[in-house]
Amino acid sequence: MAMVSRLYRFPVKGLTPASVERVSLRADGAIEGDRVLGFLLADAGEEQRPGWWPKASFLTMQNTPGLALVSAAYDDATHVLSLSHAGAEFASGDVQVDADRLRLAEALGKLAATFEENPLAGHLERLPLNLVGDGSTPRFHDRTAHNVTLMGSASIATLEATIGGDVDQRRFRMNVTIDGLDAWEDLSWIGGAVRIGDLEFDVTGPIVRCLATHANPETGERDLDVMQTLTREFDQERPTMGVLAVPRTAGTIALGDEVIAI
Repeated sequence: MAMVSRLYRFPVKGLTPASVERVSLRADGAIEGDRVLGFLLADAGEEQRPGWWPKASFLTMQNTPGLALVSAAYDDATHVLSLSHAGAEFASGDVQVDADRLRLAEALGKLAATFEENPLAGHLERLPLNLVGDGSTPRFHDRTAHNVTLMGSASIATLEATIGGDVDQRRFRMNVTIDGLDAWEDLSWIGGAVRIGDLEFDVTGPIVRCLATHANPETGERDLDVMQTLTREFDQERPTMGVLAVPRTAGTIALGDEVIAI
């Protein structure tokens, strides 16, 4: 039986995930509390739709792999975001208070500029960072349409065997990991539908991966060539891992929920 084995939501785009036992799906297709905040580069330009910018406009592990070492803890009830590095908190504040938002953004920008690879050094036009989002509304997914991201753990195991090393699933920043599927089985769902627990999802497309997958979630170093391995060894036209799914109704999914293609 295929079942949900891991659930993640990402309060801050580009920063560390929160591992949870269940997630709530909104009527608009987004997970509650997912990508509700983001640190925007100063030269990001105008919004392409209300409250949305493309991924390259943010400070993320795609452009700053060292962000893997920054732990982000967000309390939905108090709206307090805490940022830690090397086990020590370096900034904390209420994201509904302007002064706190400025302090959080300044502190993260200062730290990010010290990492070996970052988009800030030599680019003063990208500073100061701007903390965007209200802390409640999911807005900063990589695509304008809301979706849930699904991935089979067997695909990760197959990639590990090919690449010759451990591949931490957090590299792929997925919402849902599923045990009990064959490798790449989830890709066969595209254009169809799947049921997770009591909820039905339309599976709308594959997820093409970026340089964020090369960053080790524990060390912040680019240590595996995931993208090239996927295209070269698995004959993929574009480096693909996981699928996009849109819930048909609001509801909840939890660890242990059965997953069935319908």
